[in-house]
Amino acid sequence: MTNFQVYKKTLSFSLVMFLVGIISLAAMAGLMTGGYFVGDLIGLAIGFLIGVVLIILVNIFVNNRIKAAQIAMMTKGVVEGSLPERTFQEGFKEIEGRFGKITAFFFITGAIKGVFRQLGRVITGTGKAIGGQAGESVASLIDSAIQTLIGYLCDCCMGWILYRKEVDSFKAGCEGAVIFFKRGKTLLTNIGRIFGIGLVSFLLVGGAFTGIFYLVFNSFPAMFNSLSTTIYQFLESGEGEISPWMYDPAFLKFYISLIFGLILWSSFHSVLVRPFILVGVLRNYMAAGQKDIPTEADFEELDRKSPKFAKLHNRT
Repeated sequence: MTNFQVYKKTLSFSLVMFLVGIISLAAMAGLMTGGYFVGDLIGLAIGFLIGVVLIILVNIFVNNRIKAAQIAMMTKGVVEGSLPERTFQEGFKEIEGRFGKITAFFFITGAIKGVFRQLGRVITGTGKAIGGQAGESVASLIDSAIQTLIGYLCDCCMGWILYRKEVDSFKAGCEGAVIFFKRGKTLLTNIGRIFGIGLVSFLLVGGAFTGIFYLVFNSFPAMFNSLSTTIYQFLESGEGEISPWMYDPAFLKFYISLIFGLILWSSFHSVLVRPFILVGVLRNYMAAGQKDIPTEADFEELDRKSPKFAKLHNRT
């Protein structure tokens, strides 16, 4: 199966997670609104806290399972080259009775993220020492790229854990981390895929949404003139020169349009674009792992490089 075929067959999971997210946010808004009418600001705060707890529980008991089922099917598609007709239902059958492993995975990924973040801090620190402010800026950009890659690698690690059914989850998680370190040069080529497609998505989709909102806001000039006057009066009470870009109605329309455009782009990207990128990254990751399954000697080598990994390894 091609990457696009796997993506298309597993897209239903992303759409359902997106729908669950909208329902959760709507429920949170309802709780906050109801709380406000019942108990004013205190009721609003209580409604907000209940909403946060609700979203956390939904994420743990609903979205995590959907995500695990999706990654299970993506892994099956890239490894076996085929997927069942009823992919959505089969995804949940694949993880049936393995909720303990799935829960353990999300703990494991937290530890693995710590390992990669430790690497990122080393890079940033080195940049500061070598190049001062300029070196720090470059290192921070590299660190940001690493953190973005981590999200994909942790999903790939989930795929590896589900693939290695006969192996303990913690050990499979350790194998997943080792795969990256052993095959880092191969897997880092995915950065081009991640940021290339992400940039195109941002420019085309984010730009389109921003333009649409700007055209819509042009129909409400009085609202932005009033907002401009309010901001100017607030800034005038302070000290220093007031630049037009801080209060001009045209600038304000652009800023607000950009914010709304980025919010919609983020949702669009996470639901429709990121899963496609993940399939390609997962294919390279699984091929690298299958080619050279990590051994205990590999674990010990990484133990010496990362205390966080050693702590995770000791749990196996």
